[in-house]
Amino acid sequence: MRQNHVLIIDDDMRLRALLKKYLEREGFLVSEASKPSEAEDLLQFLKFDVVIMDMMMPEKNGDLLTKELRAQNFSTPILMLTARGDTESRISGLESGVDDYLAKPFEPKELLLRLNNLLRRTNALAMESFSLGSYTYIPNLGVLKAENESIPLTGAEQALLDVFINHLNEVLSREKLAELMHQDNIRTIDVQVTRLRKKLAIRSDINFIQTIRGKGYR
Repeated sequence: MRQNHVLIIDDDMRLRALLKKYLEREGFLVSEASKPSEAEDLLQFLKFDVVIMDMMMPEKNGDLLTKELRAQNFSTPILMLTARGDTESRISGLESGVDDYLAKPFEPKELLLRLNNLLRRTNALAMESFSLGSYTYIPNLGVLKAENESIPLTGAEQALLDVFINHLNEVLSREKLAELMHQDNIRTIDVQVTRLRKKLAIRSDINFIQTIRGKGYR
């Protein structure tokens, strides 16, 4: 049975050690980072099923790190640990892309329950698929298939396809697409649409993405 891989990002060495020991006992594979830059290095090379992140850290806080990761189309669930349980802090974190919060101090069992809830949600989404003509698309896995062939998508192409699927038959301007994809530069939208169109044309003559002159794409 495959182990779920957890990344713990926290500058508290004692807390990391305790969490690592507890989660490994519960069957998780655990990696650690003591600061955001270490986490970013790990995320370049390893895939994680869930991230546990402290709010207050050296270099940058958890909200900022989450916002930066989400802007790079990082979709892995994030559980934020925080000593600040006020509503304003929670809203700020949710706006940055955090999936769940746990206030310190906490019971390890509650942490485990929250992790498993996040993983159940993620696994349920992974089972959801969409038919696009002769294609099958599995959003959470970022997999686009035509018959038995897998067509690789970049993170940006996956994010763009997700947006279109979630806004079927809506006309979306370049500005709106950039906003929904968490991108600052709208100039890249046309390039990303062109690339995605080419991949969707490999096994189909259907024009899945229509250009609406003067308005955007549908």
